[in-house]
Amino acid sequence: MSKELSFLLLTALLVLVVLIIIFSRQRRQKTTKTGVTGSLFLGITGTRQNFLSRISELLNMFPRIDDDVLEQLENTLIAADIGVKTSAWIIEVLRERIATRKMDSSREIQAELEDIIRNLLKQEYSDQDHFTVSDSRPYVILFAGVNGVGKTTCIGKLAYNLKNKGYSILLIAADTFRAAAAEQLKIWGERAGVPVHTQLPGADPAAVVYDGLSFAIARNVDVVMIDTAGRQHTRANLMNELNKICRTVKKLAPQGPQERLLVIDATTGQNALNQADLFHKAVNLTGIVLTKLDGTAKGGIVIGIKHQFNIPVKFIGVGEKQEDLLVFNPDAFVDAIFREG
Repeated sequence: MSKELSFLLLTALLVLVVLIIIFSRQRRQKTTKTGVTGSLFLGITGTRQNFLSRISELLNMFPRIDDDVLEQLENTLIAADIGVKTSAWIIEVLRERIATRKMDSSREIQAELEDIIRNLLKQEYSDQDHFTVSDSRPYVILFAGVNGVGKTTCIGKLAYNLKNKGYSILLIAADTFRAAAAEQLKIWGERAGVPVHTQLPGADPAAVVYDGLSFAIARNVDVVMIDTAGRQHTRANLMNELNKICRTVKKLAPQGPQERLLVIDATTGQNALNQADLFHKAVNLTGIVLTKLDGTAKGGIVIGIKHQFNIPVKFIGVGEKQEDLLVFNPDAFVDAIFREG
């Protein structure tokens, strides 16, 4: 084999190796950059199909948009679990825009509908609403919700995420009514690599919080998460217990609880509105955690909660993995339900 041919083959081989390396790096970068968006897009597939496909099918049936079509569109929004009040409000805003801008094509109507929902979710939505641990220490997060919505799971996943960001964490097992509650929180604490403060079953939840928070303050812990007992939102005495826990926190950390999060199972649909209403009255909620979005088509409840109570959704659960508790981003959410791919 001539030297020239050997040189060409060697050069071609080197070029091939370089191209493979570049392609591999680009692929890894793409996965890193789009991983969360991909999780969100896949996680709300049911909501997107329930929402976008119905709207598109309806609007494409009619060449021109009139009052009858808008009435059917309102029913479609209600069926997507946005809620009666919120759906009526959206259609009224849409009707005004149609009249002002002289729109009649289905493409324009869908674009306006997307814009209305996006602006609603982003209204008064600051960077803090995207969940940022403030400088005040300890940063106390109280989790509330009815039985079976996944509070303890959410706490474990958030603890894992915050620990990976360098924060020191303490979990407080204030659910002393259910015997297995503390053990379940311990399991999630072990998975996340963070300590859990517990006491014997039947102990006063507020006293457990007081002792745990005192421990955290003495050791300069950054973030304290409180797991409370699952309770029916119609039980006044249990709701009062939540308020007592908040008062206990303020005795030791006057700025806390900085976050009072209601965990809601997305599969409950419109019942979530009742839960948000009553828990908000009890503890003045700062945010919502919406779980199990990957297993339901009822994600439209995000829109209804924001409209009726102006409570921002701060996290959404789109899977079983620890990384599948995502910080809620209004733009990303709207993109995910209005995009085919």
